[in-house]
Amino acid sequence: MNVGKMYGTHPGAIAALLDAVGEAAMVLSFQYRTFAALSVGRFGAVGSTRLDWAGAEVIERCELFDADELRRLVASCAGADELAVVFWSNLAVPSVALSAALVAVQAEAVLGCSPECWIYLVDSGVLIEFQDGEGFTAGRVSH
Repeated sequence: MNVGKMYGTHPGAIAALLDAVGEAAMVLSFQYRTFAALSVGRFGAVGSTRLDWAGAEVIERCELFDADELRRLVASCAGADELAVVFWSNLAVPSVALSAALVAVQAEAVLGCSPECWIYLVDSGVLIEFQDGEGFTAGRVSH
């Protein structure tokens, strides 16, 4: 199966987010997998969707898994006007790039797209993992 042809075939899964932010978000094609290689691709997996944070610099773990907690984490980890890239656990759902400030404002829509997602704060080199029902983990991505 060619993942490149499958990637992003279900943009409807992020329609609410795209409707809310309009042209402030850029839907990424499979060709933008460099962002994944710089972030989620640097971790091994535990189970099917959880990252293995062993050996990583974990900034914070929290059991809360709501939009308010995502807003708080983004505010504490992201710089002003920082680019954020959101990845979903299902490759059929396209990744998006938008400002970290918009991720915070649209936290409900971001978390509503998938039960798991990862938000890579490009300038800070911080990755935030979301697992519905389990919480968030934020850590530095080693380069």
